[in-house]
Amino acid sequence: MEIIIGKGLELIKQAQAIRHQVFTLEQKIPQELDLDGLDEDSFHALLVEQGEPVATARLTVNDDGSSIMARVAVVEVYRGSGVASKVVKALIEHAQNAGLDSIEIHAHSYLRRYYEKFGFKFIREVEVVGEHQLIEMQHQIVRT
Repeated sequence: MEIIIGKGLELIKQAQAIRHQVFTLEQKIPQELDLDGLDEDSFHALLVEQGEPVATARLTVNDDGSSIMARVAVVEVYRGSGVASKVVKALIEHAQNAGLDSIEIHAHSYLRRYYEKFGFKFIREVEVVGEHQLIEMQHQIVRT
């Protein structure tokens, strides 16, 4: 199992393929909502198992030292195996190493407790995407 973090075109294509399967096909979220134009300016984490990309997430860095984690997705056969947690932890570590101050996420409301395990705090309910209520959460990065 390997986690790659970067901005390369091939990495973006592999991440988008996972997201298309999970968000567009499975969750029925319109593809234009996923392809928001931020991929090229963001860091992508891709978890690869036996040569196959199986999980991804994206971190967009803002000029003020904050960042936004989004597009956390895992192919169906790997759900429940802990790979999403590995990707989330890798991006939190990447944000710490980059000297960022915070990470914001808009997550499905049913994932609130999951993200709280990583230190995210609930802020408020935000938009509904497709049939999914999203909540805003924030993780303050502690300098070590």
